[in-house]
Amino acid sequence: MSRRLPMPDEMSHAMLIAVLMHHGGSMDLPAEAFASEATGTADGAFHAVEMRPQPDGTMRLSVVLRPAGDEEGVEFRG
Repeated sequence: MSRRLPMPDEMSHAMLIAVLMHHGGSMDLPAEAFASEATGTADGAFHAVEMRPQPDGTMRLSVVLRPAGDEEGVEFRG
């Protein structure tokens, strides 16, 4: 059986769970954290997430602008 790459929604979900578990399972956020400007762009598109290994062994999770186009997927950059 070949292993497939995670879908973008699966990767976003895994990142969310990792952040919450690292903070004891829950976090308090202001209601503004869920404003449309924070969770998606004005046209309804969502931002992309990025995972970048750091030299100290940690992983930096970032929200970045979504690439142009309607393609979805996981992209590995060298």
